[in-house]
Amino acid sequence: MAGLAVPPLKSYNFGTESAPTADEPAAMLRVTKLTDYATVVLTALAARPDEVLSAPELADHAGLELPTVAKILKPLAQAGLVAGFRGTNGGYRLARAAETISLFDVVEALEGPLGMTECSVHAGSCGIEQSCGVRANWRRINDVVADALRSVSLAQMLGPLPPATPPRKTIPAVLATA
Repeated sequence: MAGLAVPPLKSYNFGTESAPTADEPAAMLRVTKLTDYATVVLTALAARPDEVLSAPELADHAGLELPTVAKILKPLAQAGLVAGFRGTNGGYRLARAAETISLFDVVEALEGPLGMTECSVHAGSCGIEQSCGVRANWRRINDVVADALRSVSLAQMLGPLPPATPPRKTIPAVLATA
């Protein structure tokens, strides 16, 4: 398929653009605020599966500003995650069951294809690709992150965290000599 243009990947906030200052901690691998807020909006809808909520109602339930919620709803609807209804009783609800919507779906709806690095998704996007020895490893990492996001549904986001396994305590043993 020569000549096929590959759309650029959206940027994930994997770090700061410049070195952090002493007052500013280094950014870690994270999704954008809008993606984070989208999960809040979607879980508000998932908690009320039989209701159609207006954008102002969603903003109230999610604790977000109305313009932010409106900005989030458009890509969620385009991705088929929410269904919108017009009219006096219009609003939004999940387009499918919360158990079938994964965090991967949410990230891709807001940010585009998941790519830890440019080359982990599209070949030919890096000038050192031919001599690079780490591309295959970045692909593996990309796949692990994608699988982890696919393994968590909106329904699971509604529930409490599973109990953490407490770390095992070790007791130093000293053998007594007789």
